[in-house]
Amino acid sequence: MTQHYRVAILGAGFGGLGMGAELVRAGIEDFVIFEKAEEIGGVWRDNTYPGAACDTQAHVYCYSYFPHLRVSQMYAAGEEMLGYQKAMAKEFGLYDHTKFNSEITEARWNDDEAYWELKLRNGETYTADVFVPAWGQLNAPKTPKWKGMEDYKGIMFHSAEWNHDVDLKGKKVISIGSAASAVQYVPEIAKEVGHLEVFQRSANYIFPREQITFTEEQLDAFEANPELFEESRRAIHEVREAGFERTRTDSSAQAEGAQEAIDYLNSVIEDPELREKLTPKFEFGCKRILRTSAYYPTFLRDNVTLVTEAIDHFTEKGIVTEDGVEHEADVIIFGTGFYSQNFQGDLSIIGRNGVTLADRWGEDDAEAYVGITVDGFPNMFLMYGPNTNLNHNSNIAMFEIQQRYVADFLEKTKDIEKVSADVRKDVIDQFNATMQEEMKGSAYSSECSSWYKNSKGKVINNWSGTVEEYRDLAETFNPADYEMRSGNEVLANA
Repeated sequence: MTQHYRVAILGAGFGGLGMGAELVRAGIEDFVIFEKAEEIGGVWRDNTYPGAACDTQAHVYCYSYFPHLRVSQMYAAGEEMLGYQKAMAKEFGLYDHTKFNSEITEARWNDDEAYWELKLRNGETYTADVFVPAWGQLNAPKTPKWKGMEDYKGIMFHSAEWNHDVDLKGKKVISIGSAASAVQYVPEIAKEVGHLEVFQRSANYIFPREQITFTEEQLDAFEANPELFEESRRAIHEVREAGFERTRTDSSAQAEGAQEAIDYLNSVIEDPELREKLTPKFEFGCKRILRTSAYYPTFLRDNVTLVTEAIDHFTEKGIVTEDGVEHEADVIIFGTGFYSQNFQGDLSIIGRNGVTLADRWGEDDAEAYVGITVDGFPNMFLMYGPNTNLNHNSNIAMFEIQQRYVADFLEKTKDIEKVSADVRKDVIDQFNATMQEEMKGSAYSSECSSWYKNSKGKVINNWSGTVEEYRDLAETFNPADYEMRSGNEVLANA
């Protein structure tokens, strides 16, 4: 007999664990978390490259109801982020709800029974009234294809799949990429490699990381009086919310942010040629703003070179750039990001009338109502879905709002037999039209290549406003936005 759950969650990263914790907080224990790996953690489990850390302050990069009271530094290392998730899983009993080595390969909506039928790669099948994909936006490493890559005789790997068996000491290393992951691992490996060449496609705006290491006395005080921690959390949230103004095109705040980043660059790099190469040529806010105090100083080392010429092809020994120069390397590391817009990955999701989510979205045009629900896919609630990523604040705040939205739906419909909620087409269309109109005044829509936009230039990853503006829209489930059914009967009073 197929086991049935009230809620099935895909993924045991920050989004999935938070959803599970919110269900427990709501008194709901009839749920399961399917995790394809052997342990929880998501990106913080997978990204183990040297220097991996959170570039958002730890006091806001945690759930409000489970504060990270003893985090050792304001910008916490990856190990502490993973440790927080494990502590959270233990606190809310989530290990007992999680099935590991359990990858969902197909989710199919059954209209007659008003539930989701789930197939796992191992052949097992389950059903659930509600399906919550928490697959994230940055979980599928992206390695571009260049001519001749198959000819290269050295070692290659992506930063999100770090090969810890490779000893970089004394080696000639090429790192391709200069964004969020690269600015963290480049300073670390530069200390041990023989020579490091950093291949940069475009320079990024970087702010210094003003790291704070907490004393034991401070940590004891946070633990004894959590309100002290909450005061810090509120203050950081308010500052970062105000920082959203920096993403508005042609605003004084945007100009101020850009100048702050350039002033920092100029304070570290004196060589005019190197400074020019490291100066961004696009609008501030169009791409992710990076935070590190270690990256620029790395280029002052004798064993580090910045390469800005484009890659032409690979050879047995390394890479030839478009200027004809061959760059030899023992190891090539790809800090080239992720397939950020392939939200569902290889998972087949089939909604009403046999329509797949891939067909509904097209190749790269994902959209959802408040980033959570999609028309034609009843009782499916996305975590960290389209247009819910932030450039200015903690994504955990967005997750928490989304999770409460699901819990509110469950509470409001708990007494309805075979309940289903399918967001109305006019509602999702109006929401996305309004949001995309707002994007026209945002740096996210400006002329630069970023993972925020699809191939047509439409912003499909980022939210167009602040966290509090999102909260106003998505804090509670409104049945009037949906076609509500009990079995096949449409509920007219919804």
